[in-house]
Amino acid sequence: MSWTYRFDERALRELRKLSRQTQAEILDYLDQRVTGDEDPRRFGKSLRGDLAGLWRYRVRDCRIICHLQDREFIVLVVRVGHRRDVYE
Repeated sequence: MSWTYRFDERALRELRKLSRQTQAEILDYLDQRVTGDEDPRRFGKSLRGDLAGLWRYRVRDCRIICHLQDREFIVLVVRVGHRRDVYE
């Protein structure tokens, strides 16, 4: 089964604050790596500590923090931002 992605409201607001080029790179990454793939875990890394249960994807200096919903095959993007700010 292939996966797809969605943004929650907060992540969508954060994405819109980034430059157009960075937005395009993040969306391209999600389109190429997540959409249609059988296992999006192979591209990301699981988080630990307070963010345990979430996954992160790296696009240059930005991070995409996601919750993987196995039953619906959806990668729910919950945070998007620069690596120094996104984990707060």
